[in-house]
Amino acid sequence: MSTPTSATIEDQGVASVDLSTSIGSFRLPAPTMTASGCAAAGAELAPYLDLAALGAVVTKSVLREARSGRATPRMAETPSGMLNSIGLQGPGIDAFLAHDLPVLAEAGARVVVSIAGGDPEEFGELAGRIAGLGPGSPVGAVEVNISCPNVANRGLVFACDPGASRAVLEAVSGAVRASARPDLPVLAKLSPDVTDLVAVALACTEGGATGLTAINTTLGMVVDPVTLRPQLAGVTGGTSGPAIRPIAVRCVWQLTAAQRAGVLPDVPVVGAGGVASGADALQLVAAGACAVQVGTATFADPSAPARVARELEAELARRGVARLADVVGIAHEPGRGTTRGAAR
Repeated sequence: MSTPTSATIEDQGVASVDLSTSIGSFRLPAPTMTASGCAAAGAELAPYLDLAALGAVVTKSVLREARSGRATPRMAETPSGMLNSIGLQGPGIDAFLAHDLPVLAEAGARVVVSIAGGDPEEFGELAGRIAGLGPGSPVGAVEVNISCPNVANRGLVFACDPGASRAVLEAVSGAVRASARPDLPVLAKLSPDVTDLVAVALACTEGGATGLTAINTTLGMVVDPVTLRPQLAGVTGGTSGPAIRPIAVRCVWQLTAAQRAGVLPDVPVVGAGGVASGADALQLVAAGACAVQVGTATFADPSAPARVARELEAELARRGVARLADVVGIAHEPGRGTTRGAAR
């Protein structure tokens, strides 16, 4: 049976659900975003969905200079997702500001700009460029990619070390505070490939992060069954798709639990990893995410971010939930679970 849309829900006499959410000063009409790296700067999804109706478009990570990325082959399919070893390919900040961002602005999209760099200074410079665009910019937040697992130098994975993570976030938050938009939300994108996620998250918030994205891909590898050699030219790559959803749910849960215990500041958490349906998104929301990102699913269904929002609304409506905010973190509260309504 097909999932009801917002229109069919209202036709059945069920009040529509308030899906709005906030990440600091960034207001979103819906909690679903694209995920960085799965649709370039985001405009390539425009033929398949209304970019202005999404919560936000998260761009591919932008660097100071143009980068060609890693050698091919750099993608490999798995039974439950895919591996990518793109290597942060991109045109650089100047081309992004001159060409990509104006296209998103013209489409009416709310934008989260993902930034990456080789050292804290580069991250800070990029953040300053983005925040310096001023209040008229479509940019609603900056996502700091300290966790890309497929760059050539694993030493660049700042998110594997609390001290390195804090240094990057200090540079970014300092640049933002000194800009025309000092309240621009700064999201630290975390890696699951650590032994103490909360320690890294705490270092990021101490460095100035005002929100957290959990998670980036996890490091994986595929051996070609014919050649018995690594299938990716870069040997390892980032694993994404349904396989990592339980990891993402676990990470969001841990961060939220740490916040409720007073160990971690109460900053917004954005869930990402293996979201392909409204039910998937609801797991992350129940674990504590105020918004979710949809990435790998767009390769099979470019309209997935919009579809997931409709399905999430239907899931909440079936349970008699009037507002998304009412179920954020509900899995941590015994006795506050919801019951499923009409049968599917």
